[in-house]
Amino acid sequence: MSRTVSVVRMQLINRQTYVWVPLLVLAGSLLITLAIYATLESAGVVGPKYGGGAQAPLWYFAVVGIQALTLTFPFSQAMSVTRREFYLGTLLTAVLTSLILSAVFVVGGLLEKATGGWGMDGYFFFLPWIWEGGPAAAALFYFTVAMLFFIVGFWAATIFKRFGSLWLTVVLVGIGALLVAGLWVVGQANAWVEVFTWFATQGAFGLSLWGVALGLVLAVIAFFTLRRAVP
Repeated sequence: MSRTVSVVRMQLINRQTYVWVPLLVLAGSLLITLAIYATLESAGVVGPKYGGGAQAPLWYFAVVGIQALTLTFPFSQAMSVTRREFYLGTLLTAVLTSLILSAVFVVGGLLEKATGGWGMDGYFFFLPWIWEGGPAAAALFYFTVAMLFFIVGFWAATIFKRFGSLWLTVVLVGIGALLVAGLWVVGQANAWVEVFTWFATQGAFGLSLWGVALGLVLAVIAFFTLRRAVP
């Protein structure tokens, strides 16, 4: 366990990647969104305003997942860290930073509720469909999304390290083709209403649990791929 914690310390030597850049992206997106809300407010636009800028740091976590492997994996092997210890320590680092980000989102949402959307009825953190289950459900949702993006990036990096860019491209194109085929099947079955109804009934909490399941599957695949990856 102590060696796993040492991997966490090794990953956090570069706090810019794990902490400061996500928070900087979040702060920049928030300021831009508030400026847009202020412009709309001065133009006389009434009613609640919602933006999607809060997802920017969540997308960045995929980049963090990629860098967590490509930048530090070779160094860890030179330091005689086992692949299992590297894997567990890296995921633990992702858990800690995802918890920080989800806490920021929850505090921001509570602040927006208390101030009536920054006094402009404009909301960045507080999206009703995510918060319908309360702050705890919202925290779980944001944590799950951040971790899922991280694991996706980490999983893609393990494929690159094990098989190279050609097979990574083949896998990504194949996944894209499967998604398009799934959309085609839904369209042919005229089942869009049923699909959207299913997503609506799941809610943020239910979707979070599905995200946890998907993340676990990808994390297991990434571990077995990492065991044969070339540093």
